[in-house]
Amino acid sequence: MVELIWDEHFKKLYTKWVRQHPELKALFAKKIVQFAEDPFHPSLKTHSLSGVLKGLWSFRITYEHRLVFDFLDKHRTKVLLIDIGSHKEVY
Repeated sequence: MVELIWDEHFKKLYTKWVRQHPELKALFAKKIVQFAEDPFHPSLKTHSLSGVLKGLWSFRITYEHRLVFDFLDKHRTKVLLIDIGSHKEVY
């Protein structure tokens, strides 16, 4: 199981995202639990990023929405949540 770190910046982004997309709150809860249990579950489509976001990772909440994160240790047991939003917003 992965330890998720929600810093103050991410909490603000998440709060704003939920206000804009209240219909996705329950789905997010399901996906974040799934991610904590298995960050590479096939339905999440977890992948490493490139370009200016090289070194970071992303998983799919919906076809349009993503969560950007970083593994904080080599064993991939601690994760810092960085950004959440539409594909266009986070990339």
